[in-house]
Amino acid sequence: MSKSPRKSIVANFGLLSAELESDQASALGTPSPAPVTRVGAGVIGAAHRAIDDIRAERDRLRAIVEAGGGSILELDPDTIDPSPYPDRLPDDDAGEFEVFKRSIESEGQKIPIQVRRHPSSADRYQVVYGHRRWRAARELGTPVRALQVDISDLDLVVAQGIENASRQDLTWIERALFASRMDDAGIKPREIYAALSIEDAELARMRSVYRAIPADIIEGIGRAPKVGRPRWMELAKSLLSEREALEAVRLELAKMNGATHASDQRFQRVLSVVKPGVAPLAEPMPISNGLGTRVGAYRRSPKEMRISAEGALGTEFIRYVEEQLPALAEQFTRQRNSSET
Repeated sequence: MSKSPRKSIVANFGLLSAELESDQASALGTPSPAPVTRVGAGVIGAAHRAIDDIRAERDRLRAIVEAGGGSILELDPDTIDPSPYPDRLPDDDAGEFEVFKRSIESEGQKIPIQVRRHPSSADRYQVVYGHRRWRAARELGTPVRALQVDISDLDLVVAQGIENASRQDLTWIERALFASRMDDAGIKPREIYAALSIEDAELARMRSVYRAIPADIIEGIGRAPKVGRPRWMELAKSLLSEREALEAVRLELAKMNGATHASDQRFQRVLSVVKPGVAPLAEPMPISNGLGTRVGAYRRSPKEMRISAEGALGTEFIRYVEEQLPALAEQFTRQRNSSET
């Protein structure tokens, strides 16, 4: 069954971006690119209607994000609860949050968080966004500056998504997990597209991952900042074909509980459980230049070795290693041949 014209246009909104850019260019007095294809008037009319709808939705959501009534409250952080739709997984490095907290302690909280009244507890609030600032104030024992807004669950989750869309530090799996929580809350796909600034194809890929990998496994692995969409999809596909591997994965995560494995390493360990041919990389080993200066680190598995540079000297070292690879291969062959004779 084919989609309705409006759904098809909205789903392929990326194809209409030129239309929006053309309107913006006209407003600025700059010429817009000449059209390359003629289409029917009916299609153009439908496209304009869809663009108007999307603009209206964008403006509505932006108003939610920017709302605040103009007054900043100072609240006791202990009277505030987190959003019912968490959008972050714990950081690998607790030191990063400590640096963030100390900056608030020394410089003050410059940007207010956004809160709403708790829907079921009088005199309490829920965070719309600004969870790290709220946590920092709570740990420092200081009031938190906040803007109060009156919004529904739907608007809360969409506002969080819009605020997150401008952040560069959310990993792909964190965005996918947030989409999952919106799905579970009954948020319509159109709202999810708007909240995460994605198209329907990307939401379909996210769904293929979070419907195959249970939330407890995703949370057990963590943010995995170096693991992108293709490898999460690879893990999801492997779990779908080997459903009995779920228990093995949970046992592997339990073994790592309390250990100092970074989330990228936890992902690799989990993937190696369902795909035994994928061996996890060992812990990074430092490389120094013999004078006490560290130039990088290396990590290896039985079939792979990765070298990372540290600083300008490390970058030079990487280039040097690359130049020496042919000579090293020749030396290896000579030594191997001589040992066999």
